[in-house]
Amino acid sequence: MAAIAAADRADHGYDGDAWSARLDDAFSTLFETEVQALWVASGTAANSIALACLCPPYGGVIAHEEAHIVVDECGAPGFFTHGATLMPLPGVGAKLTPDSVRDRLKTIRPDVHQVPARAISITNATEYGLVYAPEEAHDLGLHMDGARFANAVAHLGCAPADLTWRAGVNALSFGCVKNGGMIGEALLFFGAQAQDRAAEARRWRKRSGHLFSKGRYLATQLLAMIEDGLWLRNASAANAAARALAKGAGNRLMHPVEANELFVRLSAQEAATLRAQGFDFYDWGEGAARLVTNWSQDVAAVAPLAAALARL
Repeated sequence: MAAIAAADRADHGYDGDAWSARLDDAFSTLFETEVQALWVASGTAANSIALACLCPPYGGVIAHEEAHIVVDECGAPGFFTHGATLMPLPGVGAKLTPDSVRDRLKTIRPDVHQVPARAISITNATEYGLVYAPEEAHDLGLHMDGARFANAVAHLGCAPADLTWRAGVNALSFGCVKNGGMIGEALLFFGAQAQDRAAEARRWRKRSGHLFSKGRYLATQLLAMIEDGLWLRNASAANAAARALAKGAGNRLMHPVEANELFVRLSAQEAATLRAQGFDFYDWGEGAARLVTNWSQDVAAVAPLAAALARL
C-alpha cells in the first residue's frame, strides 16, 4: 500500500511510466536471466494471454483435468486463443507426469485431421497444493500457472530460475494477489523468443481490455513484492501456517502439505462442529474441506483451528 501511495503522482500512461519500465530488469535480476515482464489485471488474463502466445487456434494445450484453466476460467483460454483445444489429463494431486504427457502425445496422429499438441500448462503449486520439482519438465511450449509460485519456491528452497527457464518454462503467470498484492499479476516470458512473445502479449493485453491507463499502480505492487524479498517472506509465512494446521489435522489429510493448501476429511457432523465454533471453510465435495492459509497469517493465527481439528 505504501508503494501504491508513492506512485500516486503524474507520470506517463499505460505502461510508459517509470515503474513499468523497471519490471524487465527487476524480474531479470530475480530469475538470473533476461526476462520480458508485463503486468496484467488477473491470473486468468495472464494464463490465457500466455497460452495465446504459445499455441495457435488449431493447436492443443495439455493440462491436468483439474487445472484452473480447465475448471475455473469460464473458457477464457479458448476465447483468447481463438479456439485452441484443451487436452485434459488425470494425475494424482492435480499433477501431470512426463510419462502421462508422452502417452497422450503418442495417441495424436501427425495428420491434418487431429489437433496437434503445441503447449503444456502446469500449475505450481497445483490445485491440491503439491509442488513440481525442477526435473519434471517436457519439451513442448511450456506455460506455468504460478498463482502460488512463491509458495512452491518457499517449499523447495530453490532459486526461482530452477523452477522456470532452467526447467524449460517459456511463460510464467507470476502470482501477486494470492501472496498479498491488491490487484494485478505479472506475465513473464523466458528464452530466445521472449521478446517476440512479449510484443504479441502486449497486443493481446490491449485487445482484451486489460491495458490499464494507470498501469503504474500494478507495476509498483510487483516491484514492492520482489525487490526486497517480500514475496518469499509472505509465502513462507503462509506455508508455515499450513504446516501447523496439517499437524492438527493428522491422518485426516488427503494430500501432502507442500504449500499453503490443505484438504482434510470431515464428516458433515464434524464440519458443523467446527462451524459452530466460529470457523469457516470450503466444503470440497462430500466428506472433505479445503483450507487455505494466507500471507498475513502465522502459526499463532491458525493455532485455534489446528487445536479444534485435533480435538475432533
